[in-house]
Amino acid sequence: MSEPLLKVQDLIIEFPKRRALLRAVDKISFDIKAGEVLGVVGESGAGKSLTGAAIIGLLDPPGRIAGGQIIFDGQRIDNLNHDEMIKLRGKRIAMIFQDPLTSLNPLYRVGEQLIETIQTHLPLNSSEARERAINLLEEVGIPAPETRIDGYPHQFSGGMRQRVVIALALAAEPDLIIADEPTTALDVSVQAQIISLLKKLCRERGTAIMLITHDMGVIAETADRVAVLYAGQVAEIGKTRDLIKSPKHPYTSGLMSSIPSMESMDDRLVQIPGSMPRLNAIPNGCSFHPRCSKAFTPCMEKRSPLIEVGNSRVACWLYDAEAKK
Repeated sequence: MSEPLLKVQDLIIEFPKRRALLRAVDKISFDIKAGEVLGVVGESGAGKSLTGAAIIGLLDPPGRIAGGQIIFDGQRIDNLNHDEMIKLRGKRIAMIFQDPLTSLNPLYRVGEQLIETIQTHLPLNSSEARERAINLLEEVGIPAPETRIDGYPHQFSGGMRQRVVIALALAAEPDLIIADEPTTALDVSVQAQIISLLKKLCRERGTAIMLITHDMGVIAETADRVAVLYAGQVAEIGKTRDLIKSPKHPYTSGLMSSIPSMESMDDRLVQIPGSMPRLNAIPNGCSFHPRCSKAFTPCMEKRSPLIEVGNSRVACWLYDAEAKK
């Protein structure tokens, strides 16, 4: 069995405040293999984007990695200095941000930004870099790339801008792409095109993708495995098919039950009561227990480790025989 390309082990991300130390990510562990799509899903505030930012070294101060390890292709990268991380970022690990306008400079033509990125990481002259930029735009589905390469970001639609951002991410042929909500604010047809493009990257290039989203429909269509996060912790992780058809953690079950069914004619959707706890008010034990209808005494006292249940791992005392006694 091949070694994972990325290993995240007991990752802790903290934000020091004047009167408290807020822990936004609390001992998250997962791995991603080459050519695999790992979906990372959960409500807003679960720690999805922070985890992605920590992997690529873009945590905003005062946020900091306070524990754990991030290992990429056998090398620990969470302790690299600024210059070493810059060499890795873009060339071997790339990121697709939620809003393409945050990645594209409105004052420069799309081609200028692509060519600069390509020449930063690859030994190509201007004409070779331009040719590669045109090929990348064609690969991501931009029509007439020979002319569109000289356009400005505002001359592209939202879906086309997102394709340009994906082309930027692909510029140096990275081994890992962190896609942070890449289909948000796009219409359904464009979402399908972006999903198809991401799957094509994995199939043809062997690129590993960490797909951060709150959309279980996107996860079902794209991901090979899924990690469900809640309050900065992994609630459940396993194969997509198993997680969708037979969710184990009560939180995962709630997420799946809240998705509208094409077959059911019910007027009301299932809703998980309550909301994600604030960082300064995370409860003891299982952080989900105040919202969980199946909570019992151990849930309120101690956090459950990840327990093997079939092909999944679940952080829930319901699957611990001793705790149930």
